[in-house]
Amino acid sequence: MTIIALLKYIVYCMAPGILVKFCRLVCSPPIVYHNPMAILKAMMIGDVMGDPGLEVLEKLLPGLIREHSADFVVVNGENAADGFGLTGATLKRILDAGADVVSSGNHVWEKREFWPAMDAESRMLRPANYPAGTVGHGWYRTEKAGVSWVVINLQGREFMTPIDCPFKTFDALENSLNRAPEQPLPGTAITLVDFHAESTREKEALGFYLDGRASLVAGTHTHVQTADERVLPKGTAYITDLGMTGVTGGVIGMDTQICLDRARTQILYRMEVAKPKPGQPQAVTGVVAEFDGDTGRAVSIKRLRAISADPRPT
Repeated sequence: MTIIALLKYIVYCMAPGILVKFCRLVCSPPIVYHNPMAILKAMMIGDVMGDPGLEVLEKLLPGLIREHSADFVVVNGENAADGFGLTGATLKRILDAGADVVSSGNHVWEKREFWPAMDAESRMLRPANYPAGTVGHGWYRTEKAGVSWVVINLQGREFMTPIDCPFKTFDALENSLNRAPEQPLPGTAITLVDFHAESTREKEALGFYLDGRASLVAGTHTHVQTADERVLPKGTAYITDLGMTGVTGGVIGMDTQICLDRARTQILYRMEVAKPKPGQPQAVTGVVAEFDGDTGRAVSIKRLRAISADPRPT
């Protein structure tokens, strides 16, 4: 057999297979690889303490949002105005720093002139379990990064003023949101809860009560960041307390000497926000959590603690 005849024979034998492969390549639908989980990230920041807290928040929060690719940010601002409550100016500074929602707690009522702003600005929350008719908003809903976000602010009752039950209040809000025909169900939303409470027991109890119903339950109020962050069995991220944002050298962000005098004499001297000292660090504390955008369930949670030796904006 000549070389030419051999080549013709090889081509003749191989041609059907090549033709079949070519047809499969051209005619078959393209393979599309789907991302099995759309991950969304939320950042929740602990109580901002006065001007030092505002300054370090303004300095560090924009960079933290970029670093962690946070899609949504909640900041507790109840101590932003000299350690007690908020003003229109302090609320604006927190929102301008990058917060999508500002939560609060029992100190939100300290500045009565701020109350109208609580009605006017839906992104400013007070605890939802204050009695019906109380000024302000207890929850907020919006669309961002392709998903629905719900933020609910609640307040504890153990060792605090015994307002309405936070457990029943969440139940009622959940039912109310479920009945809203123009909005998707909470199960398809990422639901963030700021539980402003004194009792660790009450905070953990609410965390387990909302497991599988909320995406993240984060405690505030004590100003001390806890090390118990975890994802609960049914998919809710949890931490007992986010900590605080401000001077780390004081007593829960307040002037050390005043706190010592109060403790030693039992005289209720008026508390003052601790002032930053040269070389003394200031911090932004909180958590960053990841969620499955399709189910709203948490994938991970980690503590956040960013330090700045000089909180003044540059």
